[in-house]
Amino acid sequence: MQTVIYNQKGEKVEDLALPEEIFGLPWNPDLMHQVVVSMQANERDTIAHAKGRGEVSGGGKKPWRQKGTGRARHGSIRSPIWVGGGVAHGPTKEKDYSKKINKKMKRKAFLTALSQKFRDNEILFLDKVVLAEPKTKEAMAILKSVSSIKGFEKMASRRKNKAILALAKKDAEAEKSFRNIPGMEISEARSLNPLSILTHKFIIISNPKEAIAAWK
Repeated sequence: MQTVIYNQKGEKVEDLALPEEIFGLPWNPDLMHQVVVSMQANERDTIAHAKGRGEVSGGGKKPWRQKGTGRARHGSIRSPIWVGGGVAHGPTKEKDYSKKINKKMKRKAFLTALSQKFRDNEILFLDKVVLAEPKTKEAMAILKSVSSIKGFEKMASRRKNKAILALAKKDAEAEKSFRNIPGMEISEARSLNPLSILTHKFIIISNPKEAIAAWK
């Protein structure tokens, strides 16, 4: 399994042999659905919360006596059937949406997502990312250069979920330069996950030999 490594000017540098166990896995829809749904659930913030009858203010006293008034009996104005009373069976902030994901499942889903992106010609391998100075203008120039490569023409023009720049190791200058570009996400290669891969159109892998070594 062969691919091409380009430089940041969009020129071919060398050929690279890719390991089958990382970029040659078949698509597994059931696994991907289970892992992605679980990851989305784990990222979900529990915001909705309705006050029950024990949380709303007032109602410490019985509204009126039990009998003799001709009205229905009531014990508290905090009852759910009163306007301004508590909510019965409403959403609470204590609800936990998280789901367990086995490590082997998450790893296989990650490699499956990488393999599918490679088959779809949506992974670009760059030998390195070098910036004269940490500026968004410099980063945009790199994107425009690599968008001349066949299959990556929309790299510079796409605004939403454009691409992930996967760095072999932390690079503060690259992060500062690319983070202001709409649709771009910057991550270390070892921190990529199936959800981030599938929610972006392209993946730019800088220093691919070192990045691939981190996935083995």
